[in-house]
Amino acid sequence: MDDNIALPFLALGLLAWALPKAKRRIELSRAKHRSLAGHSRIAKRIAGLLPGYAYDEATFFNSDHADSTVVQRRRDGFAKLAALYAERFPKSAAMTASAREIISDLQFTGRYRVPYQYSDYLSQHIKSGSFVKSSQGVTVTDLDDNVFYDLTGSYGVNLLGYDFYKASIEAGQQLVKDLGPVLGAYHPCVLENVNRLKAISGLDEVSFHMSGTEAVMQAVRLARYHTKRSHLVRFSGSYHGWWEDVQPGPGNPLPPRETHTLKEMDERTLHVLRTRNDIACVLVNPLQALHPNAPAPGDSSLVDSSRRVAYDRAAYTDWLKKLRAVCTERGIVLIFDEVFLGFRLAQGGAQAYFGIQADMVTYGKTLGGGLPVGVVCGRSALMKRYRDDRPGDICFARGTFNAHPYVMGAMKAFLDALETPAIAKLYDRIDERWDGRAKLLNGRLEEQGLPVRVANMSTVWTVLYTQPSRYNWMLQFYLRAHGLALSWVGSGRLIFSLNYGDVEFGEVVRRFADAVQAMQNDGWWSGPEQTNQTIRKGIFREMLRQPR
Repeated sequence: MDDNIALPFLALGLLAWALPKAKRRIELSRAKHRSLAGHSRIAKRIAGLLPGYAYDEATFFNSDHADSTVVQRRRDGFAKLAALYAERFPKSAAMTASAREIISDLQFTGRYRVPYQYSDYLSQHIKSGSFVKSSQGVTVTDLDDNVFYDLTGSYGVNLLGYDFYKASIEAGQQLVKDLGPVLGAYHPCVLENVNRLKAISGLDEVSFHMSGTEAVMQAVRLARYHTKRSHLVRFSGSYHGWWEDVQPGPGNPLPPRETHTLKEMDERTLHVLRTRNDIACVLVNPLQALHPNAPAPGDSSLVDSSRRVAYDRAAYTDWLKKLRAVCTERGIVLIFDEVFLGFRLAQGGAQAYFGIQADMVTYGKTLGGGLPVGVVCGRSALMKRYRDDRPGDICFARGTFNAHPYVMGAMKAFLDALETPAIAKLYDRIDERWDGRAKLLNGRLEEQGLPVRVANMSTVWTVLYTQPSRYNWMLQFYLRAHGLALSWVGSGRLIFSLNYGDVEFGEVVRRFADAVQAMQNDGWWSGPEQTNQTIRKGIFREMLRQPR
């Protein structure tokens, strides 16, 4: 064929090949969230460009350009707070300072409790502790014998109260003590645990792991193995552990490879799922219903008051039903990651609460009865790790400590209790009770004219700030001074255990409101009138001025 004739045909062929690919790429981009949370590669690049710098003393107290009388109130309040910490927490603070030199986790959490510009000055003057020596009821006690109402929830483990888990661990130890730490073989209680987990999850088979992260890893591996597809879909802002595929963007040294981070509760995402042939599974963290398409809130990024939540159970249920239908239609494995939220919303977990049956479910946290565990439940066709017709084609997963007898014993104690009338009573009208408690606290804050509110998804709460400010992150230190223990992420996540009674909760309300009032009295919300947008623009200009 003459070259002059062949070239147009070649061009048409290339165009026919390129257009569908470009169309799919555009559709994928449109399904991503507009913010950096939906564009992990860009987020990672930008994070790598952020300049490291610290405020001096003057800027620490006046980063919002307040007048001199307000700045002096802040200085006086900060000095009183620092003196209180020094007097009340000396042993806890001293041990934490010593441990921080050799425990890298403490170095990280200590650095990222607040926006990094404030961290150096703050840590020099306010010394808090990361050690506690005992727990009882809904409280924990530190090394200096200070008693705190616990709002950490032990990252979600503490669903039913620390006394309950102490008893579960003791009962589990007694059950398996004759076997001891024998690994590989199973204690008989494993079979009972499996049957109960099958009933709870509505699925066929179970495998045990040592953490929630590990359980999610195995669920994704099995989905890829059985579908023979490579890509997974996660949703913008969701958390599924710290391993590479499910944590793209900042925090992961490797760029995303076969992971699509899409927008939740969006029809364009459903279109992508319907039209692509490379998606093995979709990961859902039901906790995202509290803050769709936004990362888990933490005070390290609390530079203004733009933190928002929008929990709508009906709307999120409708979204999950649509997602379930598309996954069924396209043969995509729907994985519910209930590692954090499992059993917190209902005795049957988030599946029961939202009325959705997943193909695979991962559990962790509270299920171990106070001991570390990860669990995968799934349909038989997805849980098999080998092929009969290809004996060399396997999907290997076998941890040394999987189904450890002591963990299985404590798990049995938890699952035994889950079926009792006493525990069932804690779930009775659970939303009504905890929504009412959030309303009670909000009413107290509004009555006192304070610029703070709370929003909740059952026992998981987030603190919101109604007035634009650069100093909202200070609240965590006032709350601790008033005997309320928060996790290192600060006011972004408060987690209550179900055993909080009205009397204990009433005390939390009083202390919370008093802490907010003290912070307001000290002038941290008394800066010049501004908007969240002007705050962010000011920080951006500030960063541009930093030396490269």
